[in-house]
Amino acid sequence: MCAEEGSLPGEGGEFDEKIIKSFMRGFGKTMILWMISKEKIHGYEIMRRLERFYSFKGMHCRNIKPPGPSVIYPVLHDLERKGLIEGSWEMHGEKRVKYYEITPLGEKTIERIRQIMRDHVSKIWEDFWNDMFPAEREDET
Repeated sequence: MCAEEGSLPGEGGEFDEKIIKSFMRGFGKTMILWMISKEKIHGYEIMRRLERFYSFKGMHCRNIKPPGPSVIYPVLHDLERKGLIEGSWEMHGEKRVKYYEITPLGEKTIERIRQIMRDHVSKIWEDFWNDMFPAEREDET
């Protein structure tokens, strides 16, 4: 919690923070795999993009920080070991940088996730989204 801002209305303390952290981390591997499916990318760029995702208003008041190298690189190595992505070293200026690309197995995995979301999760996700963010949905219409 930010000391200078005091408590947030309805704040649930430590447990509240754990639930929010869990929600934010829940899609970590899938989010990283999805990013790699869109384009060839290196780990630092993944961290930068996730930092923007985690920097929405109010999150700085909680101890919820974007994942750093100690989280991102083990995920990348795990995805690579499992054959979902493939890394290759390239020169980026004067530095060697490892870029990651999705493999055919990774593409199949992303497609299975899409299918599950479409067939089994979409209705409950829609209900959840509408309940959690009703004003945003009204603004879209």
